[in-house]
Amino acid sequence: MFNLSGKTALVTGASGGIGSAIATLLHAQGAHVVLHGTRTEKLLALSKRLGTNNSVVTADLSDLDAVGNLIADASKASGAPIDILVNNAGFAIDGLLMRMKIQDWQSVLDVNLTANMVLCKTAMRSMMKAKWGRIISISSIVGVTGNPGQTNYAASKAGVIGFSKSLAQEVASRGITVNMVAPGFIETPMTDSLDEKQKDNLLAQVPVGRLGTADEVASAVLFLASSEASYLTGATLHVNGGMAML
Repeated sequence: MFNLSGKTALVTGASGGIGSAIATLLHAQGAHVVLHGTRTEKLLALSKRLGTNNSVVTADLSDLDAVGNLIADASKASGAPIDILVNNAGFAIDGLLMRMKIQDWQSVLDVNLTANMVLCKTAMRSMMKAKWGRIISISSIVGVTGNPGQTNYAASKAGVIGFSKSLAQEVASRGITVNMVAPGFIETPMTDSLDEKQKDNLLAQVPVGRLGTADEVASAVLFLASSEASYLTGATLHVNGGMAML
């Protein structure tokens, strides 16, 4: 079950905690994984841990010219077309809208939404020829519920959901599925830095009473990448411990 042997997957933001977990799990299920990021040392360290059947590419997702070449670069590095695209990379510049600079708004949308669109558009070409493909984008609970101080980030993640639903309808007849995973509070270096009171306030919002793990997000991605999920498209899997039951 969930065998990805013979498939090639590109995971953006693979040097981060969630991206690394996704790449590791897809690799464990037999996929050749192309590891993308900007932190070369971390990517090479992950590549070494995985051993064989992986490649490394770098690109700044704020540079749309680099984004436009990323799928071709990933295919060249792996020696095969991209079958599975995992749009995981993203970042935030938080602040109240009253004080937010236009550039801070635009930068977040460029990386989290526009780069996602460009990657999907370029990856679709080979998927259409193969009549098989998986596109999975990492959204966020705040893309559905909103969050004060994150208007730009929430808008970008909500945009990913609307974009993906529309794209799912466009390519469904070509054997390509387009789905999303929306994590809630996940254990990351950022949450590790919180004090006990801050963690208690977070956990008070989560019915299961704990933070999620990167591996739990990765498991959702693995399912969506598999042939077992072939009848699921345009869907958002909410991995949030019941924080928002949508």
